[in-house]
Amino acid sequence: MANSERAEEMQENYLRNGKLQELPKVRKQIVGPIEIFRFADRLDITLMILGLLASLVNGACLPVMSLILGEMSDNLISGCLVKTNTTNHQNCTQSQEKLNEDITVLTLYYIGIGVTALVFGYMQISFWVMTAARQTKRIRKQFFHSILAQDISWFDGCDIGELNTRMTDDINKINDGIGDKIALLFQNMSTFSIGLAIGLVKGWKLTLVTLSTSPLIIASAAMFSRIMISLSSKELNAYSKAGAVAEEVLSSIRTVVAFGAQEKEIQRYTQNLKDAKDVGIRKAIASKLSLGAVYFFMNGTYGLAFWYGTSLILSGEPGYTIGTVLAVFFSVIHSSYCIGTAAPSFETFSIARGAAFNIFQVIDKKPAIDNFSTTGYKPECIEGTVEFKNVSFSYPSRPSIKILKGLNLKIKSGETVALVGPNGSGKSTAVQLLQRLYDPDNGFITVDGNDIRTLNVQYYREHIGVVSQEPVLFGTTINNNIKYGRDGVTDEEIEKAAKEANAYDFIMEFPNASKGRTTIVIAHRLSTIRSADLIVTIKDGMVAEKGIHAELMAKQGLYYSLVMSQDIKKADEQMAPMAYSTEKNTNSVSLCSMSNIKSDFTGKSEESIQYKETSLPEVSMLKIFKLNKSEWLSVVLGTLASILNGAVHPVFSIIFAKIITMFENDDKTTLKHDSEIYSMIFVILGVICFVSYFIQGLFYGRAGEILTMRLRHLAFKAMLYQDISWFDDKENSTGALTTILAMDIAQIQGVTGSRIGVLTQNATNMGLSVIISFIYGWEMTLLILSIAPILALTGMIEATAMTGFANKDKQEFKHAGKVATEAVGNIRTIVSLTREKAFERTYEEMLQTQHRNTLKKAQIVGSCYAFSHAFVYFAYAVGFRFGVYLIQAGRMTPEGMFIVFTAIAYGAMAIGETLVLVPEYSRAKSGAAHLFALLEKKPTIDSYSQEGKTPDTCEGNIEFREVSFSYPCRQDVLILCGLSLSIEKGKTVAFVGSSGCGKSTSVHLLQRFYDPMKGQVLFDGVDAKELSVQWLRSQIAIVSQEPVLFDRSIAENIAYGDNSRVVPLDEIKEVADAANIHSFIEGLPAKYNTHIGLKGTQLSGGQKQRLAIARALLRKPKILLLDEATSALDNESEKVVQHTLDKASQGRTCLVVAHRLSTIQNADLIVVLQNGKIKEQGTHQELLRNRDIYFKLVNAQSVQ
Repeated sequence: MANSERAEEMQENYLRNGKLQELPKVRKQIVGPIEIFRFADRLDITLMILGLLASLVNGACLPVMSLILGEMSDNLISGCLVKTNTTNHQNCTQSQEKLNEDITVLTLYYIGIGVTALVFGYMQISFWVMTAARQTKRIRKQFFHSILAQDISWFDGCDIGELNTRMTDDINKINDGIGDKIALLFQNMSTFSIGLAIGLVKGWKLTLVTLSTSPLIIASAAMFSRIMISLSSKELNAYSKAGAVAEEVLSSIRTVVAFGAQEKEIQRYTQNLKDAKDVGIRKAIASKLSLGAVYFFMNGTYGLAFWYGTSLILSGEPGYTIGTVLAVFFSVIHSSYCIGTAAPSFETFSIARGAAFNIFQVIDKKPAIDNFSTTGYKPECIEGTVEFKNVSFSYPSRPSIKILKGLNLKIKSGETVALVGPNGSGKSTAVQLLQRLYDPDNGFITVDGNDIRTLNVQYYREHIGVVSQEPVLFGTTINNNIKYGRDGVTDEEIEKAAKEANAYDFIMEFPNASKGRTTIVIAHRLSTIRSADLIVTIKDGMVAEKGIHAELMAKQGLYYSLVMSQDIKKADEQMAPMAYSTEKNTNSVSLCSMSNIKSDFTGKSEESIQYKETSLPEVSMLKIFKLNKSEWLSVVLGTLASILNGAVHPVFSIIFAKIITMFENDDKTTLKHDSEIYSMIFVILGVICFVSYFIQGLFYGRAGEILTMRLRHLAFKAMLYQDISWFDDKENSTGALTTILAMDIAQIQGVTGSRIGVLTQNATNMGLSVIISFIYGWEMTLLILSIAPILALTGMIEATAMTGFANKDKQEFKHAGKVATEAVGNIRTIVSLTREKAFERTYEEMLQTQHRNTLKKAQIVGSCYAFSHAFVYFAYAVGFRFGVYLIQAGRMTPEGMFIVFTAIAYGAMAIGETLVLVPEYSRAKSGAAHLFALLEKKPTIDSYSQEGKTPDTCEGNIEFREVSFSYPCRQDVLILCGLSLSIEKGKTVAFVGSSGCGKSTSVHLLQRFYDPMKGQVLFDGVDAKELSVQWLRSQIAIVSQEPVLFDRSIAENIAYGDNSRVVPLDEIKEVADAANIHSFIEGLPAKYNTHIGLKGTQLSGGQKQRLAIARALLRKPKILLLDEATSALDNESEKVVQHTLDKASQGRTCLVVAHRLSTIQNADLIVVLQNGKIKEQGTHQELLRNRDIYFKLVNAQSVQ
């Protein structure tokens, strides 16, 4: 009798799996059904074969059971059991004993089926889960290995984020597709074929009539699933747009806050949510409608089958009794239901095959430069003589642009050679070729006379050390970061390396690092390379000139002009931003703001975060429901529809019992009349289902989607208004926050809206069923009710086992995923340090723990599945035996027995379904706890508040009074200690000092991202804390080292400077002109409407800087902050940008943080910071006369 419940399940499966097809339908590339198992070994193959056989046997249980049910019904109705009804008693041909014997045999059959289901059910599930786990582990290992083996050009061409998704999602899809789903698929196929066979043998006419409606059911299910799939992908697309906005905004939160653009971004996010909401409502309606349609057709089929069955019996068709009708009917219904259930499993398998295509493609890809290769020559020692012969090269991702055009260059062993030249001339490219990250298109590179392509890649790279412009540190301790330089390093060596690289003092003084090594230095700052043995200038991918500093200066060529543009007596404390030497040396830099380095060396990675989560306060369900208050009308209407729907099942069980038992009567006319009425009632029930499901979908869908949208909006808004220090916390990384928006909130929707409907429906169903059963036969009801909890319990165990494991798995995969993401993201660093094997090992260890979990899971899930399925058969056996006894004793009619049985069986299933929702409910609660914690967190510096003074004018006088500060994320490190400094309006003040001395920190304090722990920051004599935050920030503009631009058009990016109004295009052009970039923009095809890509990737460094300056100028700020605004640029860009900045800072108070002293020689005041205190201050000339720190900095590195 389980059918309509099953229909619902099948429907949900159909839809759930439909959702997985998010990928565009175009991708027909798919691996073969056998090929997907190519990573199976002997044991796996054995397990798979045994699992398959078990599932075929298990599939036979249901159809055989319907046969026994038919026999049973015939025996019950024949009238031999009941002495009272004399008319029927005469027809009784059998003796009482014979009958009892028959019924006992049938009961034993039930028990036999139960045992079969128990044994084979366990086998099919656990074997398949085990073998799937073993195979996926191998696939993961291979995949990661072959990613690490690929050459860099492959990484240039692929999206790194996508790779990580592949690594987790796609492989998970394979795991789903080749596990227990296959066992279930074969089980369903076996049920289908056996059921159909039984039906045709017992009564082919009825079988065909019953089957006649199945095309309708299948067609409706397929049609709706199509609609659902397209709506799901639309919804995902709409949300992914919003998600992209969220990620972009959260990752550049400082810029958003500095420009006061929170409202603008919240609007942009919400706009994208609206589309997702509309699609979501349509989707909710479609999903409920499809359920309604299936119910309508199923009830219609019941009506048709019984009407036709009774007319066959009445017309005296040979071999038809009510038992036959039941047996045929159930066999057919079960088998057609099985097609429905098999569909999702089949679909999961196809999805797995599609996912496998991509994965296997990567696994089979043979890289041009194989990092793991064991072949190749390993010379005894490498002297380090390097020669480029006619090397030409263009990046594979941009083959049309030639970078090197016939480069010739010889570097003798032990020399220090400097490569200089404008941006894009091919300096870094030459070095990447030397590391063999790429191979040249023409020409070759030799080391000690050997073409580097003949050398063993790993061995060769081990002799090259790299220090790049932005050192990449991995998420472990500082200690391990230095260790990554080479295998088998002792602590003393680490200390030595750190000292050599002078990471102790945060300064890399290269001269002592390059003793006895061939060193190649790429420099924008020419002062750092005066003492080089050879200076090579490169222009347009060819060597323009070479020689030592003095020779090249005498030539007055390209080098001379580069030096002159950087002339003055100036220094630079950031030594050579990139250096490559043919021995390893690594440096790492520790700053509070580098969230990569975990404080303390304990390596308590993410585990500590897990413990914190538990401390969140419990959130009552009431609080969640209250969020839906404004949609109360929708919720009420939806609930009424659910109650109506819940009443359908109990009514159905009464009609069903009446149909079976009406054959106790022999009067043909009444029989015919009754059967017609009952059949009609079935159809009416179907219509009621259809309508009430539609109403549920309409109202609950609307309420749920509006709620989700409201919550996402609130959450996003709450995030944008948190303190900056909140974002410094590792727990609030961009990834974690976007997950809250995407996942946690979707989970909360899972308990409100339609879920309330399912609960109401099931409660109504259960309540009515129990009441009806007690009326018809209280003893039998009590017996079945005592069994029901076990039925419900098994369902629950199965559900909890699954979710419990899922969470554990998630944890492990998160860790493994972190290793993988980190490796892929910093692949160049890993390759140049030849650390691929170390990462592989870490990844494998992570997978191992997860693998052990899965093997446990296989046993538990297998046993629970087997038990819950077998138990149904045992329950039937007990119930029937007891029912027969009651009927014989005259305490119950056969009709009563059927009613009780069907009603309670339904009720129990409803309970089971409710229990399946328990994990969803607990997930929603944890999601809600996170969300409310976020919504209730009040920031200490509230950017939203209108409070505080808003003076009419801002002069631009700034004063730091006894300011002490340390970052909240590392309170043990004091960054500023008692800093006192006053800056008059209109003056330009420069901060210099080594990294970590507090230069940038003072800028953050001015923008009021943080408040000082002691002391005050004053604007025009007023404490910053008393001023309105919004007003204060509107007076300040910042241009920072790495300007953050948004994925909008150029015009919008510039207009970002003032978010309080709509900025006219003329004004945008005016500031662009002032920032020296107007002519460049006019040269672009789309001019000011050009989209600049995520983070402005389509532009060069200098262009991004000038856009940022235009954006800052648009603010008409009184105070301009320049945070190392030119440090990442080469000479030519720098000259342009510096000129622009000098113009921009006229008549404004200007605060400059600089590494390059050339840029600040004309400042009104230069402040030298050390360890958070002012060491000296004065003008350029005064400080030179002091002969202290500043003098040393300048002299150590002046160019001439």
